[in-house]
Amino acid sequence: MQEKPLVKQLVILASGSGSNAENIITYFEERKTAKVVAVFTNKRTAAVLDRCARLGIPAYSFNKEAFTGSNSLLQVIKGLSPDLIILAGFLWKIPQDFIQAFPKEIINIHPALLPKYGGKGMYGSRVHEAVKENGEEETGITIHHVNENYDEGSIIFQAKTPLTQDDTPDSIAQKVHQLEYEHFPRVIEKLLQRHGN
Repeated sequence: MQEKPLVKQLVILASGSGSNAENIITYFEERKTAKVVAVFTNKRTAAVLDRCARLGIPAYSFNKEAFTGSNSLLQVIKGLSPDLIILAGFLWKIPQDFIQAFPKEIINIHPALLPKYGGKGMYGSRVHEAVKENGEEETGITIHHVNENYDEGSIIFQAKTPLTQDDTPDSIAQKVHQLEYEHFPRVIEKLLQRHGN
């Protein structure tokens, strides 16, 4: 049986620009406790591919068929033996066979305080617009395990930021991004430490 490498292996799934992915990659490059071994995206034009090329991280795009129609992507990821699969702005629902293959090993970050502002179609600016529209006095981030439903897996960590009446969806987004950059890598690191025991 193959021994697990001492350095924890991370796989990231992303759909967009990849700012959170880059933040995680650089965080662990400095600490050497874990390594992002690959990034996968469901968009061939996603800016995350350019970021990974610049950072020297293997990155691949895949289509719906590879993700849900066959188990080809699942087999590729299994071959990497990841300790954690991290969704960083990844918008597709995770298929059941992934969840069964990696129970409690797939985590997501959501740009609101779940269970508020979660579910299908609630991502990115849509979340911040809804938060503003409802006059919320605070918002934040939720890091959670992934299950078969959007944004319903058990919550691992939340962080909050206060809002004022002057906040716009853009300024709310900036506050939330700051929380993401600050906390996401640290929460991943803590989960990996528990994983090792």
